[in-house]
Amino acid sequence: MTLEERRAQLKPYFYLEPMQLEDIPEVSQLDHRCFTNPWPLSAYRRELANPEGNFYIVLRQRLPGAQLRQEEAENNTLARVSRWLWSEDEQDPISGYAGMWIRAGEAHVTTIGVAPELRGRGLGELLFVALFEEAIARDAEWLTLEVRVSNDQAKRLYQKYGLTRQGVRRRYYSDNGEDADIMWSESLRDPDYVHKVEALRDQLADRLIGDGVIQPRRDDANPRY
Repeated sequence: MTLEERRAQLKPYFYLEPMQLEDIPEVSQLDHRCFTNPWPLSAYRRELANPEGNFYIVLRQRLPGAQLRQEEAENNTLARVSRWLWSEDEQDPISGYAGMWIRAGEAHVTTIGVAPELRGRGLGELLFVALFEEAIARDAEWLTLEVRVSNDQAKRLYQKYGLTRQGVRRRYYSDNGEDADIMWSESLRDPDYVHKVEALRDQLADRLIGDGVIQPRRDDANPRY
């Protein structure tokens, strides 16, 4: 198989990793594309300065050139193909991001963003599930968030995972004065609820793996993403 044929077989896929300080400029650029009231750079730096109380992740897209570079490192049969490979200094582009605070048993989702051209593929749900998993791992009892009252698509996702509207914050959004619905999960310490969330997570992972959007982890007895 020629290099061109191998490259044609490779499809982009996505993966999650912790947000780092050096990611902030790229995250900020994406934030401006996603929202009309983006955060300043200083806000992200402040959030990352407290990893004990905050949790932030990025969604990266592994492109075919980077996959070939990885394969070359693992198997030297792809040597001398540098015209297809990214330099070692380049990273996979950021396509999404998410974060939350964890305080006094409460996990408060602060942001979830996905590049506009990639929406509708389950990537926002992937980020949301990752926050759920971390909240459970940190023994939070509840997960909560604010969402624009007009954002029906996001509210349907949150309702799918058992969040319900518990109040409203009037004129919460500074760009247009729109109200925010306050939504809360059921108890994350309730085994039945955790089982429901895990079942939804597994369904999502199976679908995204089947579609080639993500790849199963190779180093996990229960591979997900």
